[in-house]
Amino acid sequence: MVLELKDVAEGLGFPEGPVAMSDGSLLFVDIARETLARLLPNGRVETVASLPGGPNGVAIGPDGAAYVCNNGGVYSFVPFGDDHITVPAPTRPNYRGGSIQRVDLTSGEVTLLYDAYEGKRLLAPDDIVFDAAGGFWFTDTGYQEPDLLRTGSLYYGDIHGAPLKCAASIPTANGVGLSPDGRTVYVSDTIFGRLWALDITGPGTVAAGPLPQMPGRVVATLPGYQWLDSLKVEAGGRVCVGTIFNSGITVFDPTVGESEAPQHVAVPDLFTTNLCFGGADMMDLWITASSTGRIYKTRWPRPGLRLAHQC
Repeated sequence: MVLELKDVAEGLGFPEGPVAMSDGSLLFVDIARETLARLLPNGRVETVASLPGGPNGVAIGPDGAAYVCNNGGVYSFVPFGDDHITVPAPTRPNYRGGSIQRVDLTSGEVTLLYDAYEGKRLLAPDDIVFDAAGGFWFTDTGYQEPDLLRTGSLYYGDIHGAPLKCAASIPTANGVGLSPDGRTVYVSDTIFGRLWALDITGPGTVAAGPLPQMPGRVVATLPGYQWLDSLKVEAGGRVCVGTIFNSGITVFDPTVGESEAPQHVAVPDLFTTNLCFGGADMMDLWITASSTGRIYKTRWPRPGLRLAHQC
């Protein structure tokens, strides 16, 4: 598959977390510039809210507000290579710990919803998805040191701030999405290039994996050196994951698992981090090309899954 990409925004810092809105605009975060922003249909970008730290993922809640995973400044950003693209660096001079924030899209008011689980500070919340009941799953990626990996997790919360539930420990939990029937939560495991499928047993609870230390079922693990970032699910059940270093989108089919190699769709950016579906037929696709500071728009051959509270 070859995508015909239209460059709809450029000159950004490190865009992520795109959300297609019903008015034709695109909500997204800029991690490097620490903002929640809106890309208007005329190409103009306006700031919705300032979010110090590292706004990383966004979802619209049942109240119409934006809920943002803030990684707390777990990354700094540096130029890389002759083209001076922008890439995240593992140094974190301003790191303050992660949080989940609510943003009123009319006023821009920001309120803190969560910043800890059982008294311990969240590490680096990354991606978020709401279910039909109004609760939300979110990933905490953790972080890496030269001699240490702070393990990530999958959590469940709600807009009223009920106590968080930790559903599973996943080494570098990143992208998160729900199957069309709402019975499975998918999580991408970044540095291992692996997509997990966890069977949901209740709000914030999942079935045990088939083996000790397995959070769920393995959909597939990519060969070589490929990292998986955030994801979205198609209406038919395929899972589309932004892929780092292999520069593109990897499409996993959970019905075939590892019996068939996932499909790779090229995008000209080393850090192709995220995507979202929108439009009347849900076949419009926006892609965050983060290391070049761009957002692309294209058409996808199949409709995406409409999110629970997409507006």
